Amino acid sequence: MVSHLPPLLLIGCGQMGGALFRAWEKNGLAPSVIIDRHRETVATPHSLARSIDDIPNKFSPDAIVLAVKPQKAIGTIAELTAKRPDLLANSPVIISVMAGCTTQSLASTFADSPAGLSPAIVRTMPNTPSAVGRGMTGLFAGTGVSAEQKALCDTLLGAVGATVWLDEEDQINALTAISGSGPAYVFLLAEFLEQAAIEQGLPQDIARLLARKTITGAGELLDQMPEDAAQLRRNVTSPGGTTAEAISILNAPDNWPSSIPEAVAAAARRARELAA
Repeated sequence: MVSHLPPLLLIGCGQMGGALFRAWEKNGLAPSVIIDRHRETVATPHSLARSIDDIPNKFSPDAIVLAVKPQKAIGTIAELTAKRPDLLANSPVIISVMAGCTTQSLASTFADSPAGLSPAIVRTMPNTPSAVGRGMTGLFAGTGVSAEQKALCDTLLGAVGATVWLDEEDQINALTAISGSGPAYVFLLAEFLEQAAIEQGLPQDIARLLARKTITGAGELLDQMPEDAAQLRRNVTSPGGTTAEAISILNAPDNWPSSIPEAVAAAARRARELAA
């Protein structure tokens, strides 16, 4: 648990930006500025701004976090560099949580500004469990990111869960397909289990409870036990028993063994298309 975090400029405080901000508040965030058009207020000592025009004078963040929708990235950076280039005077690290925006595209946008800026940029891909402190975030450091800036990014994203640094930026597309999109796969499994339980004659409220608690309990067991997933599965699967019967269906060549890799490959392919 970190005890203090430096001042930040957070641009965008929606689902992901909001989850990050809540975690940073709990970890002693120094007085920071949050730009968001929809929030009514933020807790003291932080400041809420409706636009870049409202950022207090002399504010000097150690990091600028871009958490707007990807299609707004160019406009946001252009406005920031045109109206408040002073915010980059002390070389804050730029942290992007925008899917599909490469470090090169962001660097080009900063370079095209009147001042020809070239800040250090770190691209990140958190996932939605970050909202409950159980996130998984992949990070990639662009050109010129210092060891101290990497450490800061690791601390900030580590406040919402586990972190991993990637050696190549293209790897973030595979990470997106696994941990970024992965929670949706788990939620879909919960849907299927709930429906299957109802079809077996269980009331909906019990079916939902069974599906959710089974998945969350299994996830916690997987997280805490030293055995790999295959061994944990074998521990549950008695030869000739009920679990073995179900696993034989799921393990049929045209079921999970082919559909899971196919689904992940499709997600990774789409991530690359969006980043093009």
